[in-house]
Amino acid sequence: MSDTARYIYVVCQVGAEGVLKNELAREWPELHLSYSRPGLVTFKWTGSDELPDEVDLRSTFARAYGFSLGRLVGTEAVSMAADFWKMAGDRHFPHLHVWQRDVSVPGHRGYEPGVSPLCGEVADAICAAAAPVIHGGRPPQANNRARSGDYVMDCIVVEPNEWLVGYHLANSVASRYPGGVCLPMKRDEDVISRAYWKMMEALTWSQLPVVRGDKCVEIGSAPGGASQALLRAGLHVTGIDPAEMDEELLEHPRFTHVRKRAGDMKRREFRGIRWLMADSNVVPDRTLAMVEDIVTHREVNVRGLLLTLKLPEWELAEHIPEYVTRVRSWGFRYVRTRQLAFNRQEICLAALRDRTLRRAPRTKRARPTSPPPTGTQPGDA
Repeated sequence: MSDTARYIYVVCQVGAEGVLKNELAREWPELHLSYSRPGLVTFKWTGSDELPDEVDLRSTFARAYGFSLGRLVGTEAVSMAADFWKMAGDRHFPHLHVWQRDVSVPGHRGYEPGVSPLCGEVADAICAAAAPVIHGGRPPQANNRARSGDYVMDCIVVEPNEWLVGYHLANSVASRYPGGVCLPMKRDEDVISRAYWKMMEALTWSQLPVVRGDKCVEIGSAPGGASQALLRAGLHVTGIDPAEMDEELLEHPRFTHVRKRAGDMKRREFRGIRWLMADSNVVPDRTLAMVEDIVTHREVNVRGLLLTLKLPEWELAEHIPEYVTRVRSWGFRYVRTRQLAFNRQEICLAALRDRTLRRAPRTKRARPTSPPPTGTQPGDA
């Protein structure tokens, strides 16, 4: 990290600021709170050593983070865009991500996180202002998925007249997407419920090596949004829920509805299931007890899990390390947690027994060996 970037920004879900601050206070005592708004917190790094660009905050509730260069306040996007490049100095990265901090809890009155039309206007203004600054170079790609190892300039729209400027290194799946929302910009409209987006985001973030034709079970499947996403991924899906499923799913040849509670099924009925997903409206201990009873049965060989753990009280976030340890005790070596953009007051737990790849390997771009050049001094962080 350069001397001009001793502040970091962190974006999270509205309402999760408190648990985020507690989480980072435990993991990173060198980070001192600087500035806080709903869905956006900045910290000053006070450590004697530099914080590296490839830093992993090891945070469940940090959706996206990077180095803050300061805030811009103005009345016109054109003049603010010119000031954006002054603040960036000679940092000219191949990508530009522009997104708004969350303005509400996902799903509240139709709100969903992502790149809004306003962000598109801001991105256009910044790219247009880049022309006289880059001196013949190409302007950055705006709000495209970055490649692993690319540096990304960030503009967080705090308010229409207030932007936070920063940058980050795309060194994880989430960091390749604007604002850490692991979904494509253009999205299908014909979805059964918002659980569709939650499952799509979980599959992208977790990188579980699911293969078309694999068998999976979804516990708590009604009305069918998540099962719809799994079917579109090519899986054979068994939905377990005493409630009714959407008619579209019941007509799908790769979908089977078991109209029971998972606790009423014999455990041997889960033989041959490779992936287990669960999203039940119960506290985490009950979800984990139900899943443990299934995956530890001698006739069951589930390879990976995607579990939604509800947090009806934020205090339950303190027990996340215990939940992770419990899942590892079942033989799942790789366990991670994240509050997805499409989660509400809940988290996603992804678990995998091993990392043997079953799909074609993808080319990964090497990470730069040195950080980008530094520029002017940042504004207030």
